Amino acid sequence: MGAMVKPMTALLAGTMLLGACATVSPPTPVSAVPQERVSASEVNGEGTGLVSAADPRAAEAGAAMLRQGGSATDAAIASMLALTVVEPQSSGIGGGGFYVRATPDGTVTTIDGRETAPHAAGPDWFLGEEGEPVDRRAAVMSGLSVGVPGNIALAALAHEQHGALEWSALFAPSIALARDGWVLTERFVDAAARNRERGALTPEGRALFFDQAGEPLPAGTHVRNEAFAQTLERIAREGPQAFYHGTAAAELARVVAAETPHEQAMTAADLANYRATPRAPVCGLYRAYRICGMAPPSSGATTVYAILKQLEHFDLGALGPQSPTFWHLFAESQRLAYADRELYLADADHVAVPVAGLMDPDYLAARGALISPTAVMADVEAGAVPGAVPLAEGTLGEEGGTSHIVALDREGVLVSYTSTIEGPFGSGIVTGGYYLNNELTDFSFVPEQDGLPVANRVEGGKRPRSSMAPTVVYAPDGRLLMAVGAAGGATILVQVARALFGVIDFGLPVEQALALPVLYSPGDTVSVEAGSMLEAMIPALQALGHREVSPRELPLKANAALLEADGWMGAADPRSEGAAIVE
Repeated sequence: MGAMVKPMTALLAGTMLLGACATVSPPTPVSAVPQERVSASEVNGEGTGLVSAADPRAAEAGAAMLRQGGSATDAAIASMLALTVVEPQSSGIGGGGFYVRATPDGTVTTIDGRETAPHAAGPDWFLGEEGEPVDRRAAVMSGLSVGVPGNIALAALAHEQHGALEWSALFAPSIALARDGWVLTERFVDAAARNRERGALTPEGRALFFDQAGEPLPAGTHVRNEAFAQTLERIAREGPQAFYHGTAAAELARVVAAETPHEQAMTAADLANYRATPRAPVCGLYRAYRICGMAPPSSGATTVYAILKQLEHFDLGALGPQSPTFWHLFAESQRLAYADRELYLADADHVAVPVAGLMDPDYLAARGALISPTAVMADVEAGAVPGAVPLAEGTLGEEGGTSHIVALDREGVLVSYTSTIEGPFGSGIVTGGYYLNNELTDFSFVPEQDGLPVANRVEGGKRPRSSMAPTVVYAPDGRLLMAVGAAGGATILVQVARALFGVIDFGLPVEQALALPVLYSPGDTVSVEAGSMLEAMIPALQALGHREVSPRELPLKANAALLEADGWMGAADPRSEGAAIVE
């Protein structure tokens, strides 16, 4: 079913929002490169659905499932698989993800498909012979960084619980893309140029995307990946056991172990023992809106909520996004939230994470009371969270290779699914036609400080802390209102919070909320999105006391869906090549 095109309208009273709609072209073939990217699409009436993804060919793969009567879960899985083909630098079956499903009756379910450390891993995993942390770059491009991939197990469990189509049907678009080929985009080529060493680390990666001189193939090049097509066909035919058991699992473990610089390494048993884990969602109220996200090892739900809730006593709507005061408050709230994140967040199966304390309204109100609209806090430390045990801060690594998918089906069910391989091209190690993650470098390299354990230290079977923040929102009247998520490492939390402020406080349509600039302030320095209106606000931010403020190219890429006055609207970040497609 196609989308009707309507002009922008104003914000109505209550919780319903109106928005601008881009002209929607007919669905393009999954292997084609669209002539014009459709960043926003509108769903009107009943019996419709939408998919928003970081690449239009992945969005089309999900939309194809909706056309066949598939569920939002089917659509999200098909998009994830297609992203492994067309966006291999960011996500895919060599990594993991978090899945959040929300129904119109208020039921929220989540599945943790985060990667795990091998059973043999311990706190000294990233320490050299002298007990000092190893070089991070060297660790990334080795078997030390590779966690047991979780996306296939996540997809299988989600499909078992909420799929409508046959398992094999979800693989058809990605198999066709891999075998028949796809066209390299400018964004991919830029990523390959920036990350040549990782992307071309193995002969397989070089053969796929680089020329004989080691330069990325130019945009517009038609490439094929037969090895990955065969991998997908095997999993489609045999189910997830084809990934976690048998010859493929043994080969994956062998490849990783061969690239691991000590005897402790991943084994086939690590893959056989992997399980995707259902977890209770983490939810809280912000201005009567119910915000729900993923429990630890995600730091998403608690940190996004803290950024919001600490500012609840300010009239942000009156300030608006043009106000330097709003961006100052946003920066200060981030500083507090990230301090708590660094100290307390980790895999709750291994560490006592005080989730209830981190979400406690009284605690967050007290943290928010530290924020002044006219001055900068001199020193920011983690708070005394109710129920917390003594821990030490660890080392903070950079993340970057991630993608988000939003899917809405005919039943009004929303899925918000973030998938990642961590950094661009993950570890650089390729097996079966796909890149393996470097998620273990999301652990702290330092296992303890001053005699206290670091929450996010390495342990066998443990999942590293993640910034992924798939989020769903219910309006004050109980209606399912929004799904949103992002890519971009630790900036994910800020991108999601920014979008929620845009919708809830500023009343923006979803595409405009995703287009808001980003200010990132996890510590004492403030980075503003280069080329945005925030650059002009640097003097005003400095006048408020922010000493180190500078423009920066930030890795921004978000996707969302929002119930607006005329129906559901899907959107992709205008900075990205993403698209929203309706069916």
